[in-house]
Amino acid sequence: QVQLVEFGGGLVQPGGSLRLSCASSRFVLDSYSIGWFRQAPGKAREGVSCISPSDDPKIYYADSVKGRFAISRDKANYTVYLQMNNLKPEDTAVYYCATGPGYCDDDYYSPGDSWGQGTQVTVSS
Repeated sequence: QVQLVEFGGGLVQPGGSLRLSCASSRFVLDSYSIGWFRQAPGKAREGVSCISPSDDPKIYYADSVKGRFAISRDKANYTVYLQMNNLKPEDTAVYYCATGPGYCDDDYYSPGDSWGQGTQVTVSS
């Protein structure tokens, strides 16, 4: 059973920053791609970013977040981070960390089927 625990959501003004954390395990970071997708009310689920497990990882960003979001991992602490800068109201959503058998490449992300509980990000003035 893969367990993922997310931290770091909240309310921020447009232009602000937040960092999401996803605590996992050594097995997960060594075996699977891990990443983030988001779900906003009335909108389709969107894969935001992912990082593959290799030492020279593939990294994906959705066009909507390129240049503003950055994914990173700390293998010593089994944690993946999503640094979100210059946040916009359209970034408002529940963000989920996801892992498991899936696919992560420079231009494509298909999340695995193990998700965290989700964390709300609200961008509003």
